[in-house]
Amino acid sequence: MSEYFAYLGKMIVQVLTDIGMFFYDAIVYPWTKLPSNFAQYGEYFGAYHNDFGAGGWIMFVIFAILLSGVVGAIGYGLFLVLRKYIRFVKKELEKDELKRQVERLNYELYQIMQERDRILDMKVKALGIDGKKPPEGELSEEEQTVEEIQSRFPKLTHVDNEYFGKNTDIPDVEGLTLKDLCENFRNFAASQLGLYYTINTIRQLFAGMGAGKLVILEGISGTGKTSMPYALGKFFAHDAEICSVQPNWKDRSELLGYYNEFTKKFNESEFLRALYTCNYRKDTNLIVLDEMNLARVEYYFAEFLSVLEMPNPNEWNIEMIGSYDKNDPKLFKNGKLKIPQNVIFFGTANNDDSTFTISDKVYDRAICLFFDNKGIAFDAPYQAPMVIPFAQIQRLYDEADSKYPVSEDSLVKFAELDDFVIKKFRLAFGNRILKQLKKFVPCYVACGGTELDAFDFIFTNKILKKFESLNIGFLKNELKELNQMLDKLFGADQFPMAHKFVNNLIRMS
Repeated sequence: MSEYFAYLGKMIVQVLTDIGMFFYDAIVYPWTKLPSNFAQYGEYFGAYHNDFGAGGWIMFVIFAILLSGVVGAIGYGLFLVLRKYIRFVKKELEKDELKRQVERLNYELYQIMQERDRILDMKVKALGIDGKKPPEGELSEEEQTVEEIQSRFPKLTHVDNEYFGKNTDIPDVEGLTLKDLCENFRNFAASQLGLYYTINTIRQLFAGMGAGKLVILEGISGTGKTSMPYALGKFFAHDAEICSVQPNWKDRSELLGYYNEFTKKFNESEFLRALYTCNYRKDTNLIVLDEMNLARVEYYFAEFLSVLEMPNPNEWNIEMIGSYDKNDPKLFKNGKLKIPQNVIFFGTANNDDSTFTISDKVYDRAICLFFDNKGIAFDAPYQAPMVIPFAQIQRLYDEADSKYPVSEDSLVKFAELDDFVIKKFRLAFGNRILKQLKKFVPCYVACGGTELDAFDFIFTNKILKKFESLNIGFLKNELKELNQMLDKLFGADQFPMAHKFVNNLIRMS
């Protein structure tokens, strides 16, 4: 028996030895075959180097450099391979971690959706418990909440529930004129808000609102650009919606929001909510794009610039969503939202290095007011806010158009001025500017101004502003001739804004 255990012991030792030798031969033995007889290399060098000669030593150095380069290249290649492998492994680990995070977020979202469904079920059950019934045609608060939860546009559906079926009519203000409107607003801003504007600035404001739907307030910081539409909203007893533009805005989704395919909801912006609300209201609504040139206006506002150019206001539609859902907002027509007539878009713009230059495409479609100094305080009588239906203000603009049409004599002189500018500066007015001119001038006169002052404003803000892109250094004589032409056509004491602008260009040249 003892012989067997001796046999078994030798067998186990031999098996373990063979296994160890297998791994030794596979892993360690190949490395033992590396050259290790470096002493032999030294013996060769000692035997021959005394007879190398000059040429031999040169070849020896060259060969040593080449050999070192080859060894270094091999080592660097191994380093690159190793680094790439480490990066690959790291990326795979990051992907695994990202997958785990996505799975966790999906699970949390699933729990939130389940909780929402439970709350919805509780709301639905509550409908049968409440014994009070809302008036016929109206939804109860519980039904409204359920409807908003189910809608892809919860904010807009909330607006529907707030306004739908309610009477929003506003009576006309008896005896109101555009001139009264300008003076009342100026007194309101001064007496209640401590904001002081010249009467010409107020006239330009209201005439601009009559000539177009986009008004740009431009100038240096701190001159009251944002305060003007803010004060106007207070004056109309309906606050302006101020939307702060962000530098990363690149398309309309930043302005209106976007549909989230994951949540099946539309991420509605405050701009969209304000625009939708305008369709229910009967007064004037102001939407302000504050610091509008922090991003490129012609990118995120491009669709509005095109739509507002259409001659038929019934075609002023913005497509919001392609598919239909029964719970979508009530004022959507085939997934489109109409831009109502009672909305005015304001944009404020600073002129500094942190902003983009507003392109001619935008300027040509807007009325621009430039603020270059702070208002001077004056004593103003107390003026209360005025609730005025937009339809009445629009009638005042229409009446001004028929009562104070642009005189043919001024149009002839303006055409002569156009020819001069084309000849000397290679700039033309264009039909769009003439169309705005024929709308702006009557409104400005109805506001209490003069026709020539209105021409001066349009010429300065629509034409002379384009001169900033010209090489003024070579046009000094032509600018002096332009001053003379203005005096010749309209009189020496006329067009003060244009003369001031031209003289500034001459000084800069």
